[in-house]
Amino acid sequence: MATPFAPLAPGSTIGILGGGQLGRMLSQAAGRLGFDVVILDPEDNSPAGRVSRGQIVAAYDDPTALNVFGRVCDVVTFEFENVPATSMERLAEAGALVAPGPVALAVTQDRVEEKTFLNGVGAATVAFAAIDSLDDLTAALDTLGTPSVLKTRREGYDGKGQVWIKSPRQAEAAFEAIEGRPAVLEARADFARELSIIAARGRDGAVAVYPLGENRHAGGVLRTTLAPAVVDARTERRARAIARAVMEGLEYVGVIGIELFDLGNGQLLVNEIAPRVHNTGHWTQDGCVCDQFEQHIRAVAGWPLGPTAAHARVEMQNLLGEEVEQWSKLAAKADARLHLYGKTEARPGRKMAHVNRVRPL
Repeated sequence: MATPFAPLAPGSTIGILGGGQLGRMLSQAAGRLGFDVVILDPEDNSPAGRVSRGQIVAAYDDPTALNVFGRVCDVVTFEFENVPATSMERLAEAGALVAPGPVALAVTQDRVEEKTFLNGVGAATVAFAAIDSLDDLTAALDTLGTPSVLKTRREGYDGKGQVWIKSPRQAEAAFEAIEGRPAVLEARADFARELSIIAARGRDGAVAVYPLGENRHAGGVLRTTLAPAVVDARTERRARAIARAVMEGLEYVGVIGIELFDLGNGQLLVNEIAPRVHNTGHWTQDGCVCDQFEQHIRAVAGWPLGPTAAHARVEMQNLLGEEVEQWSKLAAKADARLHLYGKTEARPGRKMAHVNRVRPL
């Protein structure tokens, strides 16, 4: 049963670990609801820090910074899952209110733990095996076959920290490519497309789920999300059931992103879960009354969850690297809503902005 919680009043302070674009958009949403925001990030003058009340410039595991952070904030959340789980534990042990909790962070930081958890709550995944040595990898390839993908257990995103193995002869090279780090070998999923679902759970246990999105990638990086995705009722029901099972299993508070492999006929496999607002949910900023960023702030602050129905059809496109230089052209389009992240260096492949192209439902 959810613990009774008095909603935070406007004027309260929300702390966000992480100063990137997700933290920036969370801070902007919090400001619209009357909250102050403090960012903790090691990068001075971070994108999120520049739109917030203040920023503590320190490492995420700096004990002094965490002590100050916990004392000045009424609730603490995070913008990405590679924040040390021990930092959230330290904050919670010191009496700070944190959401999502350290358990959700710890589970999703380890791909083996994550898949084990998912299977335990009835959310199917591809077959997988934990890999700690080349011998483990060789044995797992005999069982799972090829092609299969080898991923580091921790960290790695947007295609980083993983390598496809097309033949058992490539095992040694693949293990060297990830520098022999603890890993997971995943069987190939024979899926028609990737879908994702964005959902939220409040402090009172209430659940709100957005329509599914259809995702398209290039080079391991998300390029486009189309939402609401065209799906049948069976697929929609299954995705919603998965989202509810995951959030209840983690006693989750906040917004979560869940990537799904669509096998057809209502059959879905979970690719991964992200305990935060998610790139595939950016479409909600211009397609829903209450977007994923406001929804997360509502959830962690103990407010009622907002409506999730789509009022428009949206094509979200990420702008990577120098693609952001199209900003002037995009800003002139009547059907395009441009969201710039305030990053100063447009490195190749770096997410600099996204644009939502809005169409009637």
